[in-house]
Amino acid sequence: MEEITIVGVDLAKSVFQIHAANADGRAIVRKRLPRARFLSFMSLIKPCVVAMEACATSHHWARELTALGHDVRLIPPIYVKPFVKRQKNDANDAEAIVEAAIRPSMRTVPVKSPEQQALAMLFRTRELLLTQKTQLMNALRAHLAEHGIIVAGGRRSIDPFIRVLDDLTNTLPDVVRKAGALYLDRIARTSGEIEALERQIDEHANEHEMAKRLRTIPGVGPVTAMAVEAFAPGMESFARGRDFSAWLGLVPRQHSSGGKHRLGRTSKMGQRDIRRLLISGAMSIIHWRGRDGGKPGSWLARMLTSKSRMLTAIALANKLARIIWAIMTRKDVCLLYTSPSPRDRTRSRMPSSA
Repeated sequence: MEEITIVGVDLAKSVFQIHAANADGRAIVRKRLPRARFLSFMSLIKPCVVAMEACATSHHWARELTALGHDVRLIPPIYVKPFVKRQKNDANDAEAIVEAAIRPSMRTVPVKSPEQQALAMLFRTRELLLTQKTQLMNALRAHLAEHGIIVAGGRRSIDPFIRVLDDLTNTLPDVVRKAGALYLDRIARTSGEIEALERQIDEHANEHEMAKRLRTIPGVGPVTAMAVEAFAPGMESFARGRDFSAWLGLVPRQHSSGGKHRLGRTSKMGQRDIRRLLISGAMSIIHWRGRDGGKPGSWLARMLTSKSRMLTAIALANKLARIIWAIMTRKDVCLLYTSPSPRDRTRSRMPSSA
């Protein structure tokens, strides 16, 4: 049998599709393998390039294949799709992965470590619980509105709901009061679970040096620092800070042709969680700066006088991304400000260096 130089793997839950090719790209092996036999089959192949689409399970298999001596390349699915020929099936997908991987300019996704995936799970779990808490409070608020009782918005406190349900002077039926008590119990338990997760995030931010250094950036707290560690690729893959901000989608989308440069809204490419957190942090800086008018003549003060708050926040988030790149690539770079924990609601002002 000819020597296999590249293997494309279309991952699935139970059955994997293999497409092995030689140096010329000609197919040598095409077969389906059950999950249990995948590693044993790959151990029989001499170390070569193994390409897969970047997905939820690809990082685990990438680590396993790297241990066998293979050169693993994870390709974003959006870059594989143009190489699929006509019908969409597992065999054509595996072949398309090989076609994409042999391109010398193809971009790949760095393989995540188990520690990065653990941080990502901690972050996602907190986000899920926050969503569930918001859904519960909105549902209870809507049910009370059906009975003519309006409760102010916000998810920080359940005290207004307790006062309404305990008020015997209103006309709420007993069934509504009992059902509302179930909502309040679930909200309280979810809030406790969120606080426990935030304590874990605080512990991580206090124990890891990089998280400590990232927290010296105004607008970057423990949650944002952990998100950068969990989701961002190695900063050495970016030549400069503007490349990292472009990867986050904090730059205008280009639609240029014929020498005419047209810039639209932000591209919103890359990792959306980091982008959202940086914009939220930028909005908090703008909020606190707006209370005292900001430093006269500063970049932020000039932006606020000529641009909208959201546009200014995106521009400031772009600057924060560049600062993050500088701190993570240059060990001697560090600011003097430490962002508070996500549970600290008593901060009175932002630093003047923002």
